[in-house]
Amino acid sequence: MAIAKAERLMNLALCLLGTRRPLSKRELRESIEAYLEAGSDDSFNRMFERDKDDLRELGLVIATVENLEGETGYLARRDSNRLPAITLDAEEAAALGLAAKVWQQARLAGAASGALQKLRAAGMPEAADSYEAHHSALEPRIPVHEAAFEPLMLACRDRRPVVFDYRKANAARPGQRHVEPWTLECWRGHWYLAGWDRDRGAERVFRLSRITGRVRSRAGSFTAPVPDVVTVRETVETWAGETATRSARIRLRTGCGYPLRSRAQSIRELGEGWDELEIPYGHGLDAWLVEFGPDVVVLEPADLRADVVERLRAVAKG
Repeated sequence: MAIAKAERLMNLALCLLGTRRPLSKRELRESIEAYLEAGSDDSFNRMFERDKDDLRELGLVIATVENLEGETGYLARRDSNRLPAITLDAEEAAALGLAAKVWQQARLAGAASGALQKLRAAGMPEAADSYEAHHSALEPRIPVHEAAFEPLMLACRDRRPVVFDYRKANAARPGQRHVEPWTLECWRGHWYLAGWDRDRGAERVFRLSRITGRVRSRAGSFTAPVPDVVTVRETVETWAGETATRSARIRLRTGCGYPLRSRAQSIRELGEGWDELEIPYGHGLDAWLVEFGPDVVVLEPADLRADVVERLRAVAKG
Protein backbone atom coordinates (compact mmCIF):
# COMPACT_ATOMS: atom_id res chain seq x y z
CA MET A 1 0.00 0.00 0.00
CA ALA A 2 2.82 2.44 0.88
CA ILE A 3 4.60 1.71 -2.40
CA ALA A 4 1.38 2.17 -4.41
CA LYS A 5 0.69 5.53 -2.78
CA ALA A 6 4.28 6.72 -3.31
CA GLU A 7 4.03 5.78 -6.99
CA ARG A 8 0.68 7.57 -7.30
CA LEU A 9 2.08 10.73 -5.69
CA MET A 10 5.09 10.63 -7.97
CA ASN A 11 2.90 10.30 -11.07
CA LEU A 12 0.71 13.18 -9.94
CA ALA A 13 3.74 15.37 -9.26
CA LEU A 14 5.21 14.58 -12.68
CA CYS A 15 1.91 15.46 -14.39
CA LEU A 16 1.62 18.76 -12.57
CA LEU A 17 5.26 19.69 -13.19
CA GLY A 18 5.28 18.57 -16.82
CA THR A 19 2.21 20.40 -18.05
CA ARG A 20 2.29 23.87 -19.63
CA ARG A 21 -1.35 24.56 -18.86
CA PRO A 22 -3.60 23.76 -15.91
CA LEU A 23 -5.01 20.23 -15.93
CA SER A 24 -8.51 19.52 -14.70
CA LYS A 25 -9.43 16.67 -12.38
CA ARG A 26 -10.88 14.82 -15.35
CA GLU A 27 -7.63 15.09 -17.31
CA LEU A 28 -5.55 14.02 -14.34
CA ARG A 29 -7.81 11.04 -13.75
CA GLU A 30 -7.39 9.95 -17.36
CA SER A 31 -3.59 10.35 -17.15
CA ILE A 32 -2.87 8.39 -13.96
CA GLU A 33 -3.64 4.67 -13.90
CA ALA A 34 -4.35 4.55 -10.15
CA TYR A 35 -7.08 7.17 -10.58
CA LEU A 36 -8.63 5.24 -13.46
CA GLU A 37 -8.97 2.25 -11.13
CA ALA A 38 -10.91 4.28 -8.55
CA GLY A 39 -14.31 2.70 -8.04
CA SER A 40 -16.41 5.87 -8.21
CA ASP A 41 -16.18 9.63 -8.68
CA ASP A 42 -16.42 10.14 -4.92
CA SER A 43 -13.58 7.68 -4.32
CA PHE A 44 -11.42 9.44 -6.90
CA ASN A 45 -12.18 12.88 -5.50
CA ARG A 46 -11.21 11.83 -1.98
CA MET A 47 -8.03 10.18 -3.25
CA PHE A 48 -7.05 13.19 -5.35
CA GLU A 49 -7.65 15.72 -2.56
CA ARG A 50 -5.55 13.64 -0.13
CA ASP A 51 -2.76 13.30 -2.67
CA LYS A 52 -2.81 17.01 -3.46
CA ASP A 53 -2.58 17.87 0.26
CA ASP A 54 0.25 15.36 0.74
CA LEU A 55 2.26 16.89 -2.12
CA ARG A 56 1.78 20.37 -0.72
CA GLU A 57 2.88 19.14 2.69
CA LEU A 58 6.01 17.73 1.05
CA GLY A 59 6.78 21.18 -0.33
CA LEU A 60 5.36 21.12 -3.87
CA VAL A 61 3.73 24.43 -4.78
CA ILE A 62 0.50 23.60 -6.64
CA ALA A 63 -1.38 26.46 -8.27
CA THR A 64 -5.15 26.39 -8.73
CA VAL A 65 -6.39 28.15 -11.88
CA GLU A 66 -9.93 28.63 -13.18
CA ASN A 67 -10.37 28.71 -16.98
CA LEU A 68 -12.90 30.68 -19.01
CA GLU A 69 -15.48 27.90 -18.72
CA GLY A 70 -15.22 28.02 -14.93
CA GLU A 71 -13.45 24.66 -14.69
CA THR A 72 -10.71 24.39 -12.06
CA GLY A 73 -7.28 23.25 -13.20
CA TYR A 74 -4.02 22.46 -11.41
CA LEU A 75 -0.34 22.80 -12.24
CA ALA A 76 3.01 23.10 -10.48
CA ARG A 77 5.03 25.86 -12.10
CA ARG A 78 8.70 24.99 -12.34
CA ASP A 79 9.86 28.47 -11.37
CA SER A 80 7.91 28.14 -8.12
CA ASN A 81 9.31 24.67 -7.37
CA ARG A 82 12.96 25.22 -8.24
CA LEU A 83 15.48 25.11 -5.41
CA PRO A 84 18.02 27.92 -5.14
CA ALA A 85 21.52 27.32 -6.47
CA ILE A 86 23.70 25.24 -4.15
CA THR A 87 26.90 27.02 -3.17
CA LEU A 88 29.49 25.16 -1.12
CA ASP A 89 33.07 26.06 -0.43
CA ALA A 90 35.84 23.45 -0.61
CA GLU A 91 35.72 22.65 3.12
CA GLU A 92 31.93 22.15 3.14
CA ALA A 93 32.15 19.92 0.07
CA ALA A 94 34.92 17.87 1.69
CA ALA A 95 32.79 17.43 4.83
CA LEU A 96 29.85 16.13 2.77
CA GLY A 97 32.12 13.73 0.89
CA LEU A 98 33.53 12.40 4.15
CA ALA A 99 30.04 12.03 5.65
CA ALA A 100 28.91 9.96 2.65
CA LYS A 101 31.86 7.59 3.14
CA VAL A 102 31.08 7.18 6.84
CA TRP A 103 27.62 5.71 6.12
CA GLN A 104 28.71 3.06 3.61
CA GLN A 105 27.98 0.20 6.04
CA ALA A 106 24.44 1.38 6.81
CA ARG A 107 21.31 1.20 4.68
CA LEU A 108 21.81 4.92 4.19
CA ALA A 109 24.71 4.16 1.83
CA GLY A 110 22.60 4.36 -1.33
CA ALA A 111 20.89 7.59 -0.30
CA ALA A 112 24.19 9.18 0.75
CA SER A 113 25.94 8.24 -2.50
CA GLY A 114 22.99 9.38 -4.61
CA ALA A 115 22.81 12.73 -2.83
CA LEU A 116 26.53 13.25 -3.33
CA GLN A 117 26.24 12.52 -7.07
CA LYS A 118 23.41 15.05 -7.42
CA LEU A 119 25.44 17.70 -5.60
CA ARG A 120 28.41 17.08 -7.87
CA ALA A 121 26.17 17.36 -10.92
CA ALA A 122 24.93 20.69 -9.56
CA GLY A 123 28.48 22.01 -9.42
CA MET A 124 29.77 20.99 -6.00
CA PRO A 125 33.57 21.41 -5.89
CA GLU A 126 35.57 18.25 -6.51
CA ALA A 127 37.43 19.02 -3.30
CA ALA A 128 34.94 16.64 -1.71
CA ASP A 129 37.40 13.90 -2.70
CA SER A 130 40.41 15.60 -1.15
CA TYR A 131 40.11 13.48 1.98
CA GLU A 132 40.37 10.30 -0.07
CA ALA A 133 43.38 11.62 -1.97
CA HIS A 134 45.37 12.26 1.20
CA HIS A 135 43.99 9.66 3.59
CA SER A 136 43.16 6.66 1.42
CA ALA A 137 44.86 4.31 3.87
CA LEU A 138 42.49 5.37 6.67
CA GLU A 139 38.77 5.48 5.92
CA PRO A 140 36.11 6.18 8.57
CA ARG A 141 33.26 3.78 9.18
CA ILE A 142 30.24 3.81 11.47
CA PRO A 143 29.13 0.18 11.93
CA VAL A 144 25.37 -0.32 11.98
CA HIS A 145 24.50 -3.95 12.62
CA GLU A 146 21.41 -3.62 14.84
CA ALA A 147 18.04 -4.16 13.16
CA ALA A 148 16.57 -1.49 15.45
CA PHE A 149 18.70 1.29 13.94
CA GLU A 150 16.62 2.14 10.88
CA PRO A 151 13.13 2.15 12.49
CA LEU A 152 14.47 4.21 15.39
CA MET A 153 16.22 6.64 13.05
CA LEU A 154 12.95 7.18 11.17
CA ALA A 155 11.01 7.52 14.44
CA CYS A 156 13.47 10.18 15.65
CA ARG A 157 13.10 12.04 12.37
CA ASP A 158 9.29 11.86 12.31
CA ARG A 159 8.82 12.38 16.07
CA ARG A 160 6.86 9.14 16.50
CA PRO A 161 6.63 7.22 19.81
CA VAL A 162 7.88 3.63 19.73
CA VAL A 163 7.56 0.42 21.71
CA PHE A 164 10.27 -2.24 22.00
CA ASP A 165 11.50 -5.00 24.29
CA TYR A 166 14.72 -4.11 26.10
CA ARG A 167 17.02 -6.37 28.09
CA LYS A 168 19.03 -4.60 30.77
CA ALA A 169 22.55 -5.88 31.33
CA ASN A 170 21.68 -7.23 34.78
CA ALA A 171 18.29 -8.68 33.80
CA ALA A 172 17.59 -12.23 32.70
CA ARG A 173 14.54 -11.27 30.61
CA PRO A 174 13.66 -8.22 28.50
CA GLY A 175 10.96 -5.77 29.52
CA GLN A 176 8.72 -3.63 27.32
CA ARG A 177 9.55 0.07 26.99
CA HIS A 178 7.39 2.90 25.67
CA VAL A 179 9.73 5.61 24.45
CA GLU A 180 9.60 8.99 22.74
CA PRO A 181 12.86 8.82 20.73
CA TRP A 182 15.04 11.93 20.50
CA THR A 183 18.30 10.99 18.84
CA LEU A 184 20.79 8.21 18.13
CA GLU A 185 24.43 8.46 19.16
CA CYS A 186 27.41 6.24 18.37
CA TRP A 187 29.84 5.88 21.25
CA ARG A 188 32.77 3.43 21.50
CA GLY A 189 31.44 1.50 18.53
CA HIS A 190 27.95 1.05 20.05
CA TRP A 191 24.72 2.85 19.15
CA TYR A 192 22.57 4.42 21.86
CA LEU A 193 19.05 5.86 21.75
CA ALA A 194 18.26 8.84 23.96
CA GLY A 195 14.61 9.59 24.65
CA TRP A 196 11.76 9.97 27.10
CA ASP A 197 10.67 6.77 28.86
CA ARG A 198 6.90 7.16 29.31
CA ASP A 199 6.58 4.38 31.89
CA ARG A 200 9.26 5.89 34.14
CA GLY A 201 8.44 9.50 33.31
CA ALA A 202 12.10 10.32 32.86
CA GLU A 203 14.88 10.70 30.33
CA ARG A 204 16.60 7.41 29.50
CA VAL A 205 19.31 6.03 27.22
CA PHE A 206 19.09 2.59 25.58
CA ARG A 207 21.84 0.58 23.93
CA LEU A 208 20.54 -0.72 20.58
CA SER A 209 22.27 -4.10 20.90
CA ARG A 210 20.04 -4.82 23.93
CA ILE A 211 16.79 -4.19 22.03
CA THR A 212 15.17 -7.51 21.25
CA GLY A 213 12.49 -8.16 18.67
CA ARG A 214 10.91 -5.55 16.43
CA VAL A 215 10.63 -1.81 17.09
CA ARG A 216 6.95 -0.87 16.74
CA SER A 217 5.67 2.65 16.02
CA ARG A 218 2.75 4.14 17.91
CA ALA A 219 0.28 6.86 16.93
CA GLY A 220 0.13 10.16 18.75
CA SER A 221 2.50 13.00 19.51
CA PHE A 222 5.27 13.43 22.06
CA THR A 223 4.21 14.25 25.61
CA ALA A 224 7.58 15.59 26.80
CA PRO A 225 9.60 18.48 25.33
CA VAL A 226 12.57 17.50 23.18
CA PRO A 227 15.83 19.07 24.40
CA ASP A 228 18.34 20.62 22.04
CA VAL A 229 20.95 18.45 20.32
CA VAL A 230 23.82 19.43 22.62
CA THR A 231 21.90 18.47 25.75
CA VAL A 232 20.92 15.08 24.33
CA ARG A 233 24.48 14.27 23.30
CA GLU A 234 25.76 15.16 26.75
CA THR A 235 23.14 12.86 28.24
CA VAL A 236 24.23 9.98 26.02
CA GLU A 237 27.86 10.47 26.99
CA THR A 238 26.97 10.64 30.68
CA TRP A 239 24.81 7.52 30.66
CA ALA A 240 27.33 5.60 28.58
CA GLY A 241 30.13 6.38 31.03
CA GLU A 242 31.95 9.26 29.38
CA THR A 243 31.60 11.59 32.36
CA ALA A 244 33.80 10.33 35.20
CA THR A 245 33.21 11.46 38.78
CA ARG A 246 35.87 9.34 40.54
CA SER A 247 38.54 6.67 39.95
CA ALA A 248 38.54 2.88 40.04
CA ARG A 249 41.33 0.34 40.44
CA ILE A 250 41.29 -2.80 38.31
CA ARG A 251 43.56 -5.72 37.50
CA LEU A 252 44.01 -6.23 33.76
CA ARG A 253 45.66 -9.17 32.07
CA THR A 254 48.91 -8.22 30.35
CA GLY A 255 48.50 -7.63 26.62
CA CYS A 256 44.71 -7.18 26.87
CA GLY A 257 42.24 -4.33 27.18
CA TYR A 258 43.98 -1.66 25.13
CA PRO A 259 40.92 0.69 25.22
CA LEU A 260 41.15 0.59 29.02
CA ARG A 261 44.89 1.19 28.94
CA SER A 262 44.43 4.23 26.71
CA ARG A 263 42.21 5.83 29.38
CA ALA A 264 44.26 4.76 32.38
CA GLN A 265 45.50 7.45 34.75
CA SER A 266 48.26 5.11 35.94
CA ILE A 267 49.52 1.58 35.11
CA ARG A 268 51.61 -0.62 37.41
CA GLU A 269 53.02 -4.04 36.56
CA LEU A 270 52.01 -6.71 39.09
CA GLY A 271 53.81 -9.63 37.50
CA GLU A 272 52.47 -13.10 36.69
CA GLY A 273 50.68 -11.70 33.63
CA TRP A 274 48.69 -8.93 35.36
CA ASP A 275 48.80 -5.12 35.57
CA GLU A 276 47.03 -2.74 37.93
CA LEU A 277 45.26 0.26 36.36
CA GLU A 278 43.62 3.34 37.78
CA ILE A 279 40.87 4.46 35.39
CA PRO A 280 38.12 7.13 35.43
CA TYR A 281 34.90 5.83 36.98
CA GLY A 282 31.58 7.10 35.66
CA HIS A 283 28.10 5.79 34.97
CA GLY A 284 28.23 2.80 32.62
CA LEU A 285 31.76 1.65 33.47
CA ASP A 286 30.44 -1.63 34.91
CA ALA A 287 28.80 -2.54 31.58
CA TRP A 288 32.00 -1.74 29.71
CA LEU A 289 34.21 -3.81 32.04
CA VAL A 290 31.94 -6.83 31.63
CA GLU A 291 32.80 -6.87 27.92
CA PHE A 292 36.42 -7.80 28.77
CA GLY A 293 35.30 -10.94 30.60
CA PRO A 294 37.98 -12.82 32.59
CA ASP A 295 40.71 -10.36 31.56
CA VAL A 296 39.50 -7.77 34.10
CA VAL A 297 39.15 -7.97 37.89
CA VAL A 298 37.72 -4.97 39.76
CA LEU A 299 39.63 -4.16 42.97
CA GLU A 300 37.76 -1.06 44.11
CA PRO A 301 35.40 0.63 44.72
CA ALA A 302 33.22 -2.08 46.20
CA ASP A 303 29.99 -0.87 44.53
CA LEU A 304 31.60 -1.10 41.07
CA ARG A 305 32.85 -4.60 41.83
CA ALA A 306 29.37 -5.65 42.98
CA ASP A 307 27.77 -4.22 39.82
CA VAL A 308 30.22 -6.09 37.57
CA VAL A 309 29.66 -9.35 39.44
CA GLU A 310 25.88 -8.92 39.18
CA ARG A 311 26.10 -8.34 35.43
CA LEU A 312 28.32 -11.38 34.92
CA ARG A 313 25.87 -13.56 36.87
CA ALA A 314 23.00 -12.29 34.74
CA VAL A 315 24.94 -13.15 31.58
CA ALA A 316 25.75 -16.62 32.95
CA LYS A 317 22.05 -17.25 33.61
CA GLY A 318 21.24 -16.28 30.01
